[in-house]
Amino acid sequence: MSWGTELWDQFDSLDKHTQWGIDFLERYAKFVKERIEIEQNYAKQLRNLVKKYCPKRSSKDEEPRFTSCIAFFNILNELNDYAGQREVVAEEMAHRVYGELMRYAHDLKTERKMHLQEGRKAQQYLDMCWKQMDNSKKKFERECREAEKAQQSYERLDNDTNATKADVEKAKQQLNLRTHMADENKNEYAAQLQNFNGEQHKHFYVVIPQIYKQLQEMDERRTIKLSECYRGFADSERKVIPIISKCLEGMILAAKSVDERRDSQMVVDSFKSGFEPPGDFPFEDYSQHIYRTISDGTISASKQESGKMDSKTTVGKPKGKLWLFGKKPKWSVKMGPALEDFSHLPPEQRRKKLQQRIDELNRELQKESDQKEALNKMKDVYEKNPQMGDPGSLQPKLAETMNNIDRLRMEIHKNEAWLSEVEGKTGGRGDRRHSSDINHLVTQGRESPEGSYTDDANQEVRGPPQQHGHHNEFDDEFEDDDPLPAIGHCKAIYPFDGHNEGTLAMKEGEVLYIIEEDKGDGWTRARRQNGEEGYVPTSYIDVTLEKNSKGS
Repeated sequence: MSWGTELWDQFDSLDKHTQWGIDFLERYAKFVKERIEIEQNYAKQLRNLVKKYCPKRSSKDEEPRFTSCIAFFNILNELNDYAGQREVVAEEMAHRVYGELMRYAHDLKTERKMHLQEGRKAQQYLDMCWKQMDNSKKKFERECREAEKAQQSYERLDNDTNATKADVEKAKQQLNLRTHMADENKNEYAAQLQNFNGEQHKHFYVVIPQIYKQLQEMDERRTIKLSECYRGFADSERKVIPIISKCLEGMILAAKSVDERRDSQMVVDSFKSGFEPPGDFPFEDYSQHIYRTISDGTISASKQESGKMDSKTTVGKPKGKLWLFGKKPKWSVKMGPALEDFSHLPPEQRRKKLQQRIDELNRELQKESDQKEALNKMKDVYEKNPQMGDPGSLQPKLAETMNNIDRLRMEIHKNEAWLSEVEGKTGGRGDRRHSSDINHLVTQGRESPEGSYTDDANQEVRGPPQQHGHHNEFDDEFEDDDPLPAIGHCKAIYPFDGHNEGTLAMKEGEVLYIIEEDKGDGWTRARRQNGEEGYVPTSYIDVTLEKNSKGS
């Protein structure tokens, strides 16, 4: 089935049909563009929705801990990923479908215009051939009429007896002239007719079928392109369906992760005060004055006075225990400013806050220790290879790092003391110290191996460092005076001057006893054979721990 043979006389119809095809292609492109805008707006609205309901994490205390909250925030994250996939769909449609359609529509218009121009030119050439043939035909017809008139004139004069011979001869010459011209026009007409028939056959059997075939191929390619765009339109979304399914599965997993028991336990951990419930109210006997006698007036008077005092004290204090049903407790945050040792909080909440602070300080201490170790290694490299750098340039940074380590170590000791107070582990003496006593103890504690104290602003009075050898540790106040047993030995890799108080000088290659391991602060407690003890840098020694090592 070919347009060239079946639709040889439908040039105008094919012109309209191909124009309709291009209009339909552009209409579908407009549809795809609007779908892309819908996807983009949908993704944008989803992202705005996620942003609106995501928590504003201005402080760590506001971070969600309940499983239901964590599950909801996981769902928000999955929804944000889902919005990203909708953006991918829009981008794929814009690149693969809409952009391709617009480029193809432009090329299609150019090709259609070229084919139609060729068809019009062929039709114009055929019309010109027809006009030439028609003109020669009319001229031949006219000459034939003139020759017929000359024939009639000659016969009339030839039959007329009154006509002269000259008139007859003139009429005969005119007849011969017209006949000759008629024969020439006849030959011209025949040639033009033959040429027109050949051009017409070529036009309808060669030229027009070829042009129509090209138009047909163009229209079929347009249909194929639409089919490909239809599939691309669907594939743009089908490609992201696995990822979207993972997002939805993530939402389902988040829903399954909700644990009501765990949330209930978190409520207990968050609001547990650690106080004991109020006890029973004592019985207040107001009938004692009825049974008193005059003979024991002195004793009665004393009982009466004591009764008055008891009434004042017993009536006032039980009222203060009713805060669960009335006023807020004295440890409420609103009752006073927050203290450094969190003594304004109830015991359980204070313990949690102190533990959190200790964990943060330990993390900072680990970072500073790693930095100190890196600086020492760099310093050693500079000392061995002076062309790489000046070792003295690292001294300010190293000193700053050591000061930070000392400050963090003192802060950790101070907070551990407060934590021990809360947990009732302040030592074997059985007395509980107040936070002010702990502050005083920390202030009077041992100086750090580098000779720097903590930078705590609450320590206004600083006592002199204690000169008790190995009794410089904070917790040593609660230990016995007997020396600690050795748990191993070490060999000094580098010399250490030990000028700062609490440290122990050593020479390279010297062997010392280890009586306390490194607790993560970069210092190891060691002892010489003469009994002298102190701290040495862990990175300066080669440690060997033994199960049965020689004691002091």
